[in-house]
Amino acid sequence: MNSNLQSDLNWNLLRVFYMIGKEKGITKAARRLGLSQPSVSNALQKLEAQLGSQLVFRDSRQFELTPTGDKIFQECRDIFHSAERIAHVVGEEDGHERGQVRYQIISDLVSPMLDEMLRLFHQRHPSVVFQSEIQNSQAIVRNIQQGRLGLGFCLLSKPLVNLTSIRLFREEFRLFCGAEHPLFGQDTVTVRELQREPFISFACATEGMGLEPMSVLREGTRLGDRINGLSTNMEEVRRMIAAGIGIGILPLACAQNDIREGNLWPLEITDETIGADVYLVHAPAEKLSPSEQKFVQMAQELIALYPEMS
Repeated sequence: MNSNLQSDLNWNLLRVFYMIGKEKGITKAARRLGLSQPSVSNALQKLEAQLGSQLVFRDSRQFELTPTGDKIFQECRDIFHSAERIAHVVGEEDGHERGQVRYQIISDLVSPMLDEMLRLFHQRHPSVVFQSEIQNSQAIVRNIQQGRLGLGFCLLSKPLVNLTSIRLFREEFRLFCGAEHPLFGQDTVTVRELQREPFISFACATEGMGLEPMSVLREGTRLGDRINGLSTNMEEVRRMIAAGIGIGILPLACAQNDIREGNLWPLEITDETIGADVYLVHAPAEKLSPSEQKFVQMAQELIALYPEMS
């Protein structure tokens, strides 16, 4: 390897390629990294162009690295394993800090970014203890405002004025009905049809704060005036929808298994997706513990390093 290539190597591209080789496929690597498949394919192409060598056979029915790709994968494995050992050694030296990161989070949040945040933070600070509690967005914000909590992961329609709100990613929602519902299996339905249907709602969506997608949907379409079920827990909302008690909104990611198994059906009523931004909200830095301050700093670092995850 010439000196110019060595100095110009993009370590993020190498990490993506390492994950491709480890997971034995671009699709699996994309899922593990929390990136889109085109982003992972593009990263592979950039690395191959930079190295001037093909790393993966693309015409094979089964995943296979080229001989050069296999050698580079072995090198990457040694590099990243060494990096993990270094981080562990540093963590041991810094491990005299035996603090706690306590946070509240909305229920059933599917997030590769949050998974990576927890993994990386634990790798750096293995002695820090995590404490997680489930709450709805309204309660999380209120607890931080009142000084009872330092960190929270919640849905916001926009950043808060009086609290630091770090946007992590957008969570996509859909309107669903259960298998026994008359609308199950229909490709399109009208708003007028849905206005007659009872709804299952998140409790905080009925309290006027407007943090949940249900509130936005009700304001724009006048849906959900008649509520047959109410819960602050995502799994209980899902259970009531699947049981046919009413229709309601769920995050698309956490409903995928039920869609495949025929328990839930997504109701398409608009070309625009229903969604909400997930934020890491925290109290002023001086009110956070040292461990919580480091967690916020690492979250910002991860967002800057992997913008595709947001």
